[in-house]
Amino acid sequence: MAKVMLTLRVMPEDVNVDVQILKKEILSRIKASVEEVPIAFGLVALNVTTLVEDKEGEVEKVEKILKGIKGVGEVEVLEITRTL
Repeated sequence: MAKVMLTLRVMPEDVNVDVQILKKEILSRIKASVEEVPIAFGLVALNVTTLVEDKEGEVEKVEKILKGIKGVGEVEVLEITRTL
C-alpha cells in the first residue's frame, strides 16, 4: 500500500508551554520529524511531518494522538502528499 506524507501544525495551549517537552512527547508517540516555527510574541508552533498508510482514517488517527498530548492547543493539517 502507498504511503502519504502528512505535515501538521501543532500549536501549544499558550506561551508558557515548554516546546522542548512537547516535542519529546510527540516523538515518543509517533515516528516523525518536528520543526519549531516561531509565530509571534514568543509563541512557537511545531510542524510535525510523518508517513502514514494511504487509507481511510489514518490522518484522523494521527490528529487524535497529537490532540491527546498535554499542552497541545490546536492541531491543523498543513499538507498531505502521496509518496512514490
